[in-house]
Amino acid sequence: MKYGIAILLACAVLKSNAQSVPAPEENIPFLVTFGKQADPSWGDDDFCQIFFFTVPADYKQAVYLRVFDPDCGGQFDEDRGGFNTITKFSVYGGDACITHKDARQMDPLGNFRSGNLLASKAFQVDPKYDGAWYTFGPFNPTEGELAEKFGGYVFKVICEGVKGDDGNLYRYFMSTHADKNIEVEGGNAFTFEYSFRLHPEAWQTSHVYPYVDDKVISLRQNNFDWDDDGFIKIYSIATLAFPLLTSGDNKWMQSEYKVKSDERGTSLDIQFTKNDKLKVNNNNVVFYITNQYGEFLPFWTMPIGGVPVYKGKAKVTAIE
Repeated sequence: MKYGIAILLACAVLKSNAQSVPAPEENIPFLVTFGKQADPSWGDDDFCQIFFFTVPADYKQAVYLRVFDPDCGGQFDEDRGGFNTITKFSVYGGDACITHKDARQMDPLGNFRSGNLLASKAFQVDPKYDGAWYTFGPFNPTEGELAEKFGGYVFKVICEGVKGDDGNLYRYFMSTHADKNIEVEGGNAFTFEYSFRLHPEAWQTSHVYPYVDDKVISLRQNNFDWDDDGFIKIYSIATLAFPLLTSGDNKWMQSEYKVKSDERGTSLDIQFTKNDKLKVNNNNVVFYITNQYGEFLPFWTMPIGGVPVYKGKAKVTAIE
């Protein structure tokens, strides 16, 4: 993948902590993964979601990967006629964890489980974990794969709906402690395909932040099962509210965006805003972006370089 030197410099400069997934800046309530017998029209195209966590190469302490509400049943999850879903969370590190091309695709095909399996656990309905945290680890940072262009040592977490048809809503946190959430200084997290739950309230806006390196000329966005639930727009330092085509129920929609020169080496802010027309409940959405080479762009929970702020050029006209 052609992400270049720019992302390395940005990672070195940006010392923000961002191991809460989703991050507060994203305003996304939950990640979502359905059991593999679910109907894709409920908002999950492949019943699998992959996230990566980065630990700076000079960080020497143990890290823990924590999952909030990992079981499927109870107050947060989506019941489709009686909870019957088993969800498996697996942690990978080692060689090829991130650098294998199958790990950076939208579909769980080929060797997407590349690397060394460090830990795994399957969850059914279990009140013990309803609204509670489960912790994987401790892990030595060097158990991840050293991939400097992604910011250091990388760990991969795969969530798979191995059985059933309910929606498992969950969150992650990379922590320095086993029993509480303390961020790893300089850490970050990212994915190449985001499957998430929208807020139920109208006019709430969720965000994802793809990074655009200096070689990207154009982008192709793809969204699934948006349910015509408002609008999706691009914001950046050079663009204000560029609209993207949106999908209906159980459908994919794509459209292209030409990258401006000022946007290279920065993050974009893709905003998902619900309106008050349809009042869609339990709306789950899948979203990914590719560049002109067909390569998938990472969405960073803490955008590289910070949240983009539009730098419009005001025009002054003299009045005679």
